[in-house]
Amino acid sequence: MTTAPKPLVKAPSSIASGGVVRWKTGRGFSIAELKSVGLNVEQARLLGIPVDERRDTSWPQNVEVLRKWLIDLLEGRVTPPEPTLPKVVKIKRKRGRAFRGLTAAGRKSRGLTTTKYRETHNYKFKKKAKERRLKKRHEATKGLGNVLRISRIINEGRK
Repeated sequence: MTTAPKPLVKAPSSIASGGVVRWKTGRGFSIAELKSVGLNVEQARLLGIPVDERRDTSWPQNVEVLRKWLIDLLEGRVTPPEPTLPKVVKIKRKRGRAFRGLTAAGRKSRGLTTTKYRETHNYKFKKKAKERRLKKRHEATKGLGNVLRISRIINEGRK
């Protein structure tokens, strides 16, 4: 097994160095360079070609190196390396109960002990369920306070 070719990219240069262009090996080939050879990102990764999706430049020397390597691969002179699949991103697990403010000490340290933060969601859901059970119509009457009171007075007067 051989290694896939490495692309060349321009190294950043300062004005003090006279604007001399220096080349260095890059992380992977750009999508434009792969398209000019006739590959997409998935095919390139399965062939073991490194891909840098953040690069947007396309250099002719990279396209030529890639084309020569693919011809060698098709003719059997070179064996393809292992596929270069993208790295798996690990998600951080939840922090402890105190950090999330689920204990008294955690609520105090995070500044959640004021009265407006003290009520938990469970308390609110239980309260709503109780009001629904007692048919207090807490949701339907929320913004219609005076209108409903006036309509009740009118309806009581009719009876």
